[in-house]
Amino acid sequence: MEIQISSGQGPAECELAVAKFADALCDEFGAVITQTFSGMREGCYRSILLESGHDLSFLEGSVKWICQSPYRPNHKRKNWFIDVSLTQKTETALFDSELIRFDTFRSGGKGGQNVNKVETGVRATYVPLGLSVVSTQARSQHMNRKLAMERLCALIDERQLDGQRAVDRMNWLEHNRLERGNAVRVYEGLEFRRVK
Repeated sequence: MEIQISSGQGPAECELAVAKFADALCDEFGAVITQTFSGMREGCYRSILLESGHDLSFLEGSVKWICQSPYRPNHKRKNWFIDVSLTQKTETALFDSELIRFDTFRSGGKGGQNVNKVETGVRATYVPLGLSVVSTQARSQHMNRKLAMERLCALIDERQLDGQRAVDRMNWLEHNRLERGNAVRVYEGLEFRRVK
């Protein structure tokens, strides 16, 4: 399971809370940091992605940190909030060339004496995804098969890249959604001691 810890648009104190909460989860659940987005100060993060073998869905929501600002000693605010959300992941399908179905057909155009007589056109279909491409440029079935295979691989790569971009956009939108109040956990002090 992967979760995102985010400071939202909060100040450096919230970014410090992100770092401290990530450390706490690594200690408590053996979570592993997979990605970080640096904050305004050293050791602070706008957001951190964590992966854990445990189900951490119960942590989804806001986390409150009660502490005098370590950066602005005279600041009146003592409550800092961060957001914890489940992230979406794309499943990268392993490409298996055994799952490609090739169909041949007669193709017009180039081919000399073979035009309309020999099946030189090739349609390649990747069965698990239902993606299909056609190649008719070459004069031989063998060459059209090779071209169709290259196009199909490029199409599958593009589809997976588009899926990853969509997931990244959704995770970024989640980064900006921070609700203050009704915290699922509460911590106190610079030592980040859990009180709820």
